[in-house]
Amino acid sequence: MTELDDIDRQLIAALQLNGRKSFKEIAEETGIPASSVRYRVQRLEESGTLQIVGIANPLSIGFDRLALIGVRCMPGKARQVCQELAGLTESSYVVLTTGTYDVMVEVVCRDLEHYTELLYDRLQLIDGVSATETFFVLEAHKLAYGWGVGTPPGTRPPHVGMAAE
Repeated sequence: MTELDDIDRQLIAALQLNGRKSFKEIAEETGIPASSVRYRVQRLEESGTLQIVGIANPLSIGFDRLALIGVRCMPGKARQVCQELAGLTESSYVVLTTGTYDVMVEVVCRDLEHYTELLYDRLQLIDGVSATETFFVLEAHKLAYGWGVGTPPGTRPPHVGMAAE
């Protein structure tokens, strides 16, 4: 994992608000030289800490089936199943979880026929998958990926309702 300093956090926060903002604009806002902004953003991308992409609502661009699938796995197989699911072109989100399901995967499919082929001909045949349950998305009310950059190590977040120190 890449160690983040305050400058990295500022850059990530700026790009979460507007991923199309130029390095020059970020430099002007933060007082960090544009060359440093460019280098640090590239380092964050190469480390896998930061990814700058255009996010579209799949239901608005011609995909008819967006689904969350809860996956139960055979003991000791959940991480292997996650790796296989992450390799599917239809998967957009794969997480190892606790609770009823060992893995949750979000998939985007063209239509019901495509979803059926994915589920029965590929996903359920992955070694280690023991059961699945599908939750179709009927409407997407929020698709957001700008959750902030967390609290820097060695500091405390302010208490809710109280001013920051």
